[in-house]
Amino acid sequence: MRSSTPLDTATATGTTRLPDSLCTHTSRCPSADSPDREAAHTVAGHPEQGWSLLCNGVLLFEDTGELLPDGQIIAPRRLTAA
Repeated sequence: MRSSTPLDTATATGTTRLPDSLCTHTSRCPSADSPDREAAHTVAGHPEQGWSLLCNGVLLFEDTGELLPDGQIIAPRRLTAA
């Protein structure tokens, strides 16, 4: 059995690997390891569930947390009182 990675999707016939980047426009969006990765275009938005998939493979959550394609978790950035 093949191990799952963050860009693997289950289908009725098995598991399909998505490309490392879903970006098809010019100029290309920032990569998932770039500091400005959140500037990538949304390819699947689910505000009712609190997340969006960006074309660079990043899952962006409404609390500003992120899940990168390699499985790395970016904790939410919380504002603190001054």
